[in-house]
Amino acid sequence: MTLDASVTPLEVDSLIDDPATRIIVCCGSGGVGKTTTAAALGVRAAERGRRVVVLTIDPARRLAQSLGIDSLDNTPRRVKGIAPSGGAASGAAASGGDRPEGELHAMMLDMKRTFDEIVETHADPERARAILENPFYQSLSAGFAGTQEYMAMEKLGQLRARDEWDLIVVDTPPSRSALDFLDAPKRLGSFLDGKLIKLLAAPARMGGRAGMKFLNVGMSMMTGTLGKLLGSQLLRDVQTFVAAMDTMFGGFRTRADATYRLLQAPGTAFLVVAAPERDALREAAYFVERLAAEEMPLAGLVLNRVHGSGADRLSAERALTAAEILASELAQESGSEDASEPAGSAPENESKNLDDGGIVDQGGGKTDVREATDASPEAPTVDHTPAHPPAHTPEPDHRPVDSGTPATARPGTADDHSTEQLTAGLLRLHAERMQVLAREQRTRDRFTALHPEVAVAQVAALPGDVHDLAGLRAIGDQLATGTTPPVEAV
Repeated sequence: MTLDASVTPLEVDSLIDDPATRIIVCCGSGGVGKTTTAAALGVRAAERGRRVVVLTIDPARRLAQSLGIDSLDNTPRRVKGIAPSGGAASGAAASGGDRPEGELHAMMLDMKRTFDEIVETHADPERARAILENPFYQSLSAGFAGTQEYMAMEKLGQLRARDEWDLIVVDTPPSRSALDFLDAPKRLGSFLDGKLIKLLAAPARMGGRAGMKFLNVGMSMMTGTLGKLLGSQLLRDVQTFVAAMDTMFGGFRTRADATYRLLQAPGTAFLVVAAPERDALREAAYFVERLAAEEMPLAGLVLNRVHGSGADRLSAERALTAAEILASELAQESGSEDASEPAGSAPENESKNLDDGGIVDQGGGKTDVREATDASPEAPTVDHTPAHPPAHTPEPDHRPVDSGTPATARPGTADDHSTEQLTAGLLRLHAERMQVLAREQRTRDRFTALHPEVAVAQVAALPGDVHDLAGLRAIGDQLATGTTPPVEAV
């Protein structure tokens, strides 16, 4: 499936070569290839001279293996095997520029470790230890709704503040909806800076016992109700957690707002990643509209797993018609062969067998054998000499077989029928593929009709997973050029 002339192609190389581009965020619904797209962009940008770090959330080991790394963790690790390509880096070197050689680092977000680092950075050692050992904090940092998205934004802010890389590629967390990446951090920040937390922190802010006496009646009623709902032990853990983190709550909202503004800055580019499927492109359309409402810069749409065909001039209808014609001809030939068998063929063959002295009962059949057996216990002697020996023995034919006409190509044979059946099956498979192409084309056209301003890049569907740097380079080539590289002979 090729892009129509009316669709604006996404200029990927121009995007990653621009030094003003500092952050690329790959977003979209789950299972559309965001992680592979982010890694392929990182490899291509590094080989074109950028110092890149890829922040991924996908825990699958295949990404680390494709980058040549044993494992990924919360610390950026350099990827070996990055070679300069004929892009911007080579051009700078040829003109005598001082652009440094590109590098690629990769890391996988450790949600709990990132939360721990925030606590250790913004609290004194004693308070940090109390927070880290608190059961409520351990549950909150490990699986509270929105924590993963919030920590991804926290880590993005940390990487940008270090200024060690001139390009950060972010693979957003897999989630039910692509919009969770923008909504979840706000929800967590609102919770940590909300009225309930402030109310629970009120006694500590009022100064211990004095505060408790002042709020004795109201707090007793509230804690009694919460204790019945949550359990007294959980309530004590929450109150201990709130008292220890009292001075840090404002920082969560402040940092979330700062990272949000960073995503709105001109140096950030969003790439919406989708597959040519109805649900995935519906999510992509929602995200495009949301980014526009939040005034966040959208670079374009990456459409992964697009199917194609080298014989797309043969339509599905013509392929199905040809398959039906072949099937009809095969059925007619099978019927004519069955009808051509004469009714007396079996007796004729039996008579021939008798004339040739075959292994059949002679004379009276088994009756003579039974009579001989009854007369004597010895086995009868059977004479295998033919009754009418042939006049001459034919000489064996030593003439060579004509190799120009193979046996499988002789008309009317079973092999000929199997070839036609295989051809009909292939025609039906081609028809199914063309129907898939047509459905993907209609789905993509609906998206481009709603959002004609969005640039699009396509990546062909692959027969298997990407498992090495060469595979990521091939994906990067498709992103940049929109063409499928030729398959190398093995």
